[in-house]
Amino acid sequence: MAGGPVIRPDQVLERFSRAAPTYAGDAQLQRAMAWRLAQLCRHCSIRRGLWADLGSGTGHLAAALEAAHPGQQVIRLDGSTAMLNSHPHGTRTLRHDLSRGLPDWSEPPQLLASSFVLHWLPDPAQQLRRWVDALPKGGWLALAVPVDGSFPQWQHAARAADQACTALTMPVREQLIAALPDGVVQRDECLSFTQHAANPLRLLRPMSSIGASVTNAGRLSPGQWKAVFRAWPQANASPRFALTRFALTWRMWVLIVKR
Repeated sequence: MAGGPVIRPDQVLERFSRAAPTYAGDAQLQRAMAWRLAQLCRHCSIRRGLWADLGSGTGHLAAALEAAHPGQQVIRLDGSTAMLNSHPHGTRTLRHDLSRGLPDWSEPPQLLASSFVLHWLPDPAQQLRRWVDALPKGGWLALAVPVDGSFPQWQHAARAADQACTALTMPVREQLIAALPDGVVQRDECLSFTQHAANPLRLLRPMSSIGASVTNAGRLSPGQWKAVFRAWPQANASPRFALTRFALTWRMWVLIVKR
């Protein structure tokens, strides 16, 4: 999809580095998706060897993979030193900016896993193809990434308030899948996750607290934000969410590839 200004990789890394002290506690959806990917990988016959968590952040996915595969170590790769410094002693870490491609490893990776990272990189479809091409015959890729169709409530509110929707432009699933070689896809599914809060600001604030507030869609003034929040649609009432009135939905693409 066409977006606004190009996001600078150094800007993304700087935001996430600032958020490193609070990221692990605030990234609830990221933690849930890491667990889901790790469980899916349990059903794949992945050879032992080099396993890497691309854009590991504070290590949710790497830790979940290691817990699901005792004895297998996962390299935590990230461009943020602050994120890597938060990992437990004894884990393998590698500082590397994924916007520059993959590192030169001495052996081919048997598993490349990544969650909530691909959409931050320039040309996600091209990056995805490079990741798959880096796998040896029989190697695996496990991926979770938010895609186009996320945040319908935010987009509705922006249109209703006649304001720009400043959410990050997400990659289009169909463009990502088209970049893959034939015959490699083992799992391809889109999942919806809806978060609820008492007001729209509480739905968006976690993005800032985990460093995910960089956008290619411009900025709004406080008055413009108030107009968007006033136009935010109320969620359907239910006994489970008796005290909440607003929602934000993520559309997550889960992909498992075997080379």
